[in-house]
Amino acid sequence: TSIKFMTFSFSFLRLTAKRLFSTSHSSVDPKEMKKFQLLAQKWWDEEGEYSALHSMNDIRVPFIRDTLLNMSNNYSLGNPLSGVKILDVGCGGGLLSEPLGRLGASVTGIDPLEDNIRTADRHKSFDPVLAKRIKYKSSSLEEIVEESMETFDVIVASEVVEHVADLETFIKCCSQVLKPEGSLFITTINKTQLSYILGIVVAEKVIGIVPEGTHEWEKFVPPEELERLLESNGFSVKTVNGMLYNPLSGLWSWMESTSVNYAMHAVKSGAQGQSGPTDTPAEVVSEQPSATAGTAL
Repeated sequence: TSIKFMTFSFSFLRLTAKRLFSTSHSSVDPKEMKKFQLLAQKWWDEEGEYSALHSMNDIRVPFIRDTLLNMSNNYSLGNPLSGVKILDVGCGGGLLSEPLGRLGASVTGIDPLEDNIRTADRHKSFDPVLAKRIKYKSSSLEEIVEESMETFDVIVASEVVEHVADLETFIKCCSQVLKPEGSLFITTINKTQLSYILGIVVAEKVIGIVPEGTHEWEKFVPPEELERLLESNGFSVKTVNGMLYNPLSGLWSWMESTSVNYAMHAVKSGAQGQSGPTDTPAEVVSEQPSATAGTAL
């Protein structure tokens, strides 16, 4: 009896410790959850609060596609990303998951907000092809680590890292679920005076292209800090490109400066000297007019 009691006590303590650890090291910020809960039904309104994210697909999707194609010789013309397993972290309503699925990728989209996942599931159900290629799950990144160790060829975390509670834990988990030589794509906002003026004062308070309170400047991430975190977790950073949003045209364009928004591509160690393009994809640049006035998302 005493042995059974000791076994039970040990199991209980281990479970309690695991829960405490997972709570204190969670990348999910409850305050951020409340913000996005209010907008869960509005993801697919192209003229609404997420219009700038819809527009961002014009440059972020070709950036992901072209970088991956330049690293591989195995692709088909109709479905260039066929056979590629992608994890879309913080997928929201599926705005990035769907175009990646249309390129032939097998996409898993995760988001801690169940309402976001319901919206994403409902929207993909209208397209039988996407319904087969994309699966969504209400989950944080760290919650899927155990079942998904070295599972994915690619991770995308677009407009996510500026909302997480623990960036180091987040990057570590990305490394754990990514295969060796796998690619990680991040888009986010730099932590500069300019990003505060454009990303918060102008974007939220003046012209209202994103709801007020969406961003906290303190949580913006300089590319140098992100690169340091990635390299300390076994990644090699291949590309850092500046991005700019023009609220007058509603279009995004690539730019040299990373002082506001930027996109980063990193490869997990194990790569045999291969790398993606180090320059802005010419095809994407030619599609976008130069922005005369820009702001951060």
